[in-house]
Amino acid sequence: MKLLFDQNLSRRLVNQLTDIFPEASHVQFQGLAEATDTEIWNFAKHNGFCIVTQDADFPERSRLYGSPPKVVWLRCGNAPTNQVEALLRSGEPAIQSLLSETELHCLELH
Repeated sequence: MKLLFDQNLSRRLVNQLTDIFPEASHVQFQGLAEATDTEIWNFAKHNGFCIVTQDADFPERSRLYGSPPKVVWLRCGNAPTNQVEALLRSGEPAIQSLLSETELHCLELH
C-alpha cells in the first residue's frame, strides 16, 4: 500500500511500518517538504499514494473533490510516534478497505 505521510508525521514511520506498508513514503523523501497542500495532493493523485495526515485540510479536500488520492486522517492529537505507529497498525484492515473500496475517500482513525 502506497501511503504518503504528511509533514506533521515522523519520517521514522516509513521504516517502522515497512512490514505492513512496504511502499510507504514521507513528503520529505519525495522532495515535498516545502510543498503546498495542493502540490502534495497532486503528487499523491498522480503517483498512486494515499495521504496520511493529522491535518484537517486533506480530509476537507477529500470531501470536496473525492479521490484520488484517498486520505487517512489520524485523530490522535499530538501523540508520540510509537502511538501513531500503533494506531496505524491497528487500523491496517480499515486502511486496506479504504484503498480497495471505490466509494470510500477518507478514513478517520481514532
